[in-house]
Amino acid sequence: MSVQPTAIISVKPVILSAPERGVDLQVRVSAPVSGSDLPVVVLAHGFGKSMSSYDPLVDHWAAHGFVVLQPTFLDSRTLAVPATDPRYPDIWRIRVADVVRVLDGLDHIVAAIPGLGDRVDRDRIAVAGHSWGGQTVGMLLGARALDADGRPGPDLTDSRVKAGVLLATTGLGGDHLSPFAVANFSFMNPDFSNLSTPTLVVAGDHDQSPLSTRGPDWFTDVYTHSPGARTLLTAFGGEHMLGGIHAYNAADTTDENPDRVALIREAAWAYLRSALEIDTTAWEKLQADLAETADPLARIDHK
Repeated sequence: MSVQPTAIISVKPVILSAPERGVDLQVRVSAPVSGSDLPVVVLAHGFGKSMSSYDPLVDHWAAHGFVVLQPTFLDSRTLAVPATDPRYPDIWRIRVADVVRVLDGLDHIVAAIPGLGDRVDRDRIAVAGHSWGGQTVGMLLGARALDADGRPGPDLTDSRVKAGVLLATTGLGGDHLSPFAVANFSFMNPDFSNLSTPTLVVAGDHDQSPLSTRGPDWFTDVYTHSPGARTLLTAFGGEHMLGGIHAYNAADTTDENPDRVALIREAAWAYLRSALEIDTTAWEKLQADLAETADPLARIDHK
């Protein structure tokens, strides 16, 4: 079944009280102006970005039937929290708590758009994240962070989340990390063995990170090592911004490619509709089209 795009509405900021956080949590909500039984996806931004980022994804997903919620995390440049701030070492934990706060505050958030609360399907909730955002929402999908002794931290799997999309999400820690990453990102030591929620992994085959001693395959580790991430989309020629998923006409996109962005946003949308048991047609068609294309933009693998 095809889904015709519709006009969308976007409201920001919706404020969630968070006194222990030091500043209240700001959230943007985007949704189609019509339609019912709308699934929800919480989109977690990468380092420095904000709720105002990722319009190429958000506009498409909302126009095709999703309610998209975007929190602004403490590392956002819009908040200008300095690295000397005492909260900074715990931002990775606060990020996860922020996503949980968004889920807890869903009714308040969607009420910012009149009538939207009656059109949301609260049983179909997904998460998506890019880069650090992937690490953040991965925790709700079942990933855990290992401590210095290799012991896994708390299991933060959230049963409300039924599916996920991890975009350019960092891989294993330990010897796989560069000295800079070891010195600065203690949380970047994941255990994917309990990530059992259905998840699509998207990685660029030219994504060479200064945080890892390995090559672009580092960004496929969650696919390789978790039971739930059973599908991998490899974007040919894709670097860390995957063609420019974070903004329209962004000057910092080193691999600008609108066609790549279009494919990734369509694949994520189609995958989530399938994983949330809404409809499988678009996902099946996208895979068939890629397989039949002589010079495809990407490859999809399953395990």
